[in-house]
Amino acid sequence: MPRTASRPRRQSSVLLRPAWRTCLHRIAVFVLAFVLAFALAVPVVTGLPPVGSAHAQERRTILDMFFGRPRQQQRVYETYGDEGTVYREAPPRVRRPPKPQRTKPRAAPVVPEAPAAVEKQPDAKTVLVVGDFIAGSLSDGLKAAFVDSPGIVVEDRSEGSSGMVRDDYFDWPDMLPVYADDVKPALIIVSFGANDRQQMRIGAVREKYRTDAWTAEYTRRVAAFAALARGRNVPLLWVGMPSFQSPAMTTDMVTFNGIFRAEAEKVGGQFIDIWDGFVDEQGRFVTTGSDINGQQVRLRGADGINLTPAGKRKLAFYVEKDIRRLLGETVAPGEDIPDPSGMKDLVVTAPTSETIVKTQPISLVDPELDGASALLDGASLPASTGRSARDLLVEKGEPSPAPLGRIDDFRLVKTALVPETPKPAEPATPVAGPVPSAPAPPPWQAVPLR
Repeated sequence: MPRTASRPRRQSSVLLRPAWRTCLHRIAVFVLAFVLAFALAVPVVTGLPPVGSAHAQERRTILDMFFGRPRQQQRVYETYGDEGTVYREAPPRVRRPPKPQRTKPRAAPVVPEAPAAVEKQPDAKTVLVVGDFIAGSLSDGLKAAFVDSPGIVVEDRSEGSSGMVRDDYFDWPDMLPVYADDVKPALIIVSFGANDRQQMRIGAVREKYRTDAWTAEYTRRVAAFAALARGRNVPLLWVGMPSFQSPAMTTDMVTFNGIFRAEAEKVGGQFIDIWDGFVDEQGRFVTTGSDINGQQVRLRGADGINLTPAGKRKLAFYVEKDIRRLLGETVAPGEDIPDPSGMKDLVVTAPTSETIVKTQPISLVDPELDGASALLDGASLPASTGRSARDLLVEKGEPSPAPLGRIDDFRLVKTALVPETPKPAEPATPVAGPVPSAPAPPPWQAVPLR
C-alpha cells in the first residue's frame, strides 16, 4: 500500500519540473533585459569636449526614454580656430501674441427717438386729470400723446393712494373745485377705484366692504362727484378700471365699472371702457399684449397692478380719440395748423351770371338733341343669330370671321363693308351726243384679288 501510494507523487513532481524551469527562465530573461536597458542608458563619456570649455552632456534616464523629457531651449554650437567647440544657450523663444478673434458686430438696439416737445400756446386748452395712480398713469400717456400739440396742455392732479372711500386721507369733493379754479380746464378726466376695496366710515360706523350699505354709500359718493365735475359746465370723461392679476380684484373692478358708467351717464358725462385693451380673447388678465402699433410688448409691471410706459400709452389711446373729438382742431400738431397770413389767395369769389354757361343735357332716349337721328354706330351692328362666337366655336367649330386686314383673314376675296353709293338719276329724255361712261369706283372700294 505505501509503495503504490508514493508512485503517483513521484510522477506528478516529475511532470511539474518543466513548468518551474520555464518560469525561472522567463524571470532571468526579464532581469537581463532590465540590466541591459539600464546599461544602455548610461552616457558614454568618450568624445566629450573638455570640461573647462563646455558643460557635461546631460544624462538621460530610463524614465526619460519612456515618458520623454521637458522641452528645453535649443543650444547653438560654435567652432573656433583652435578646434575648440563652445556652445551657448539660444535666446529665449519669442511667443507671438494670439490673434484676436473676429467677433460679429452686434447691432445696436434701435431706440425710438422721443418726439421733441413743442412750445405750448398761451391760449392752449387744459385737460385736468384727477384720480388715483391709474389716473396718474393715464396722465403720463396723454402727455406723450399730445407732446407735439401746442394747443393742448395736460394737467396731472392725481393722488396715487386716494379714492372715494378714504375721505379722511384725501377729500376729493373739496379738492376738485380748487384744482378746477386753478387750471380752468376745458375737459375733466376722472379715474377711481383701484384703492377703494376697503371698509368705509359712514357717520360713526365702519362698514365692511361689499355690504349693501357700503355699496349704496359708494354709489352716492360717485354720483355726487360726477355731478360736481359736470357742474363746471365742461365735458366729463370717466375712465373705467382695467383688469388686475388678482382674480378677486378683477371681479371687483367689473362691479365698480358698472357703477361708474351708470352715474357718469346720468349727469351727461361719458364713460370710457378700457377693459378689452388689457385682457386676452377669453377675458383673462395679460401681462404682455399689443401696443398702439400692434407690437407685442409688456403692458403691466411685475406686481400685476401698475402699468409700464407702453401700457400707459395704450391706456391713453382709448381717451385720446374722445379728446380730439371734443376739443377739435386745438389738439392738432403745430405743423398741421395753417398760417392765416398765407391764406389770402384761397378766397373764392361768388360767380356772376355772365360766367355761367347753361348746357342742356342730352337725353338717352332722344338722340336728335345732339344733331343726329340715330345712336352712335347703331346701323353698323351685325344681325345677331342668338349664339355667341364662343357657342359657335365650341358647338360647331365655326370661328368668328376675322376683320379685314388681320393676319388670320384667309378669305380669297378681300372685301370690306363700304357704304352703298347712290345711283345717279337717269334723264327723262335721251340726249343726243356721246354716252357718258360709268363713273369710276371710289378709291376706298375693294377690288377683287386675282
